[in-house]
Amino acid sequence: MRIGTWNVNSVKQRHDHLLEVLRTSEPDVLCLQELKCTDEAFPREEVEALGYAIVTHGQRTYNGVAILSKHPLEDVRRGLPGDESDEQSRYIEAIVPAGSGVLRVASIYLPNGNPTGTPKFSYKLAWMERLRAHARSLLTLEEPLVLAGDYNVIPEPKDAANPAAWVNDALFRPESREHFRSLLSLGLTDAVRSCTDAPGVYSFWDYQAGAFQRNNGIRIDHLLLSPQATDRIRSASIRKDVRGWEKPSDHVPVLVDLDFE
Repeated sequence: MRIGTWNVNSVKQRHDHLLEVLRTSEPDVLCLQELKCTDEAFPREEVEALGYAIVTHGQRTYNGVAILSKHPLEDVRRGLPGDESDEQSRYIEAIVPAGSGVLRVASIYLPNGNPTGTPKFSYKLAWMERLRAHARSLLTLEEPLVLAGDYNVIPEPKDAANPAAWVNDALFRPESREHFRSLLSLGLTDAVRSCTDAPGVYSFWDYQAGAFQRNNGIRIDHLLLSPQATDRIRSASIRKDVRGWEKPSDHVPVLVDLDFE
């Protein structure tokens, strides 16, 4: 079973790219972030024609997350618990059938947090605390779980081509990295790092200064797995080629293959 995550950076602008990724990678489940459209504006028809069910939590112009699945989607939750006043569309969760059981999947668009020293950074850290609390409750269910998305966190220096350039950025601040480690300490596994410890493995390249051509990237898109999902890992991969397409997103799809009988 192939699970993917991709910050599409406007599903309208990247509609053709989305269809191509679905055709070529054939994910069973694909989590999308930064839709930049309302639920009603999501381009459903051609995606559904490829055999995917769709659930969205959209927002006009900003944010927005979705889950696409070749299997029925049930028990859908929109919004991260813990703050009823939070109106930003950054979290959606659902259950899909998997083998003789189920797989719980969430699509996450974690706040960027820049500039640091402002309410935006405080919001990021508070959001991560809410995510940890919710993840802890989900882990008590003892079922395969994948928390997939754009975490806007560079976990380690090896996850950036030029770590020094990010020292004062919210993506690499010690507070952000500590919150990310606290997620992992619950018993979650970083799918990509469970399969490779190699440097130069990135999921995002800025549009400026030829970053992609120089492989000046960072790894901020992650699939975090519960122990029950970790036991099923076969492989993980990053579709770097997608960044080379015409008018691409600055992120690329990240995929993990899980073995369900």
